[in-house]
Amino acid sequence: MSKAKRGVRAVAMLEASKGVLSLMVAIALHNLVGEDVQWMLRSVIAQLHLNPTGYVAHLLIEESQHLTASQLKLVEFGAFAYTAIRFIEAFGLWHGMVWTEWFAFLSGAIYIPFELYEMATNFNWLTTVIFVINVIVVWYMYTVLQSQRSERAKNAQMRERNNS
Repeated sequence: MSKAKRGVRAVAMLEASKGVLSLMVAIALHNLVGEDVQWMLRSVIAQLHLNPTGYVAHLLIEESQHLTASQLKLVEFGAFAYTAIRFIEAFGLWHGMVWTEWFAFLSGAIYIPFELYEMATNFNWLTTVIFVINVIVVWYMYTVLQSQRSERAKNAQMRERNNS
């Protein structure tokens, strides 16, 4: 197996991991429909020994008061759709489908401005690590696509020479 193919497969595993995580979120959201979300959040925060008056915990608890069942179902649908997209992308990358290489490049690149904004407004290490991983994936997919483009150009020149 070539080095490039191993790299693309590593990106496929990353995308599959995002799909699994998203699936877990979607299932959790599905189980929350019709439940007392605020009570469940307080319970999880207590079990994790987090400070309920901390910024994120407090924000989650406060905002959950306004969450309706239809809003929860909409977010659940979005999580399932995101899951499907990540699994399709992972499958395509694993099997060398060129369109998924383009998709991985573009879908990763589109997040960069948002990640930069998040780092500028609310810097933390998790956001920085996610940003760095995303930039590495986007750069790598760009090099794979450029390599394929060069290979196609070289093959076209060889065919042209053979036809002359």
